[in-house]
Amino acid sequence: MKRTTITLFVAITALAAAACGQTIEQRAATGAVAGAVVAGPIGAAVGGAAGAAVGQAQKPN
Repeated sequence: MKRTTITLFVAITALAAAACGQTIEQRAATGAVAGAVVAGPIGAAVGGAAGAAVGQAQKPN
């Protein structure tokens, strides 16, 4: 239960931090750094992916 809570917190934090950039690359980098701080290399990968996903979702059509 505790591990699930921590993982959920990390995911939400990475998504929130990923919104800090202006471009997809900046959002991916911010998410990767936030994930690395919280969960190491795996967190960096998840944070980068989350940042890229948020960047793609917010890109104008």
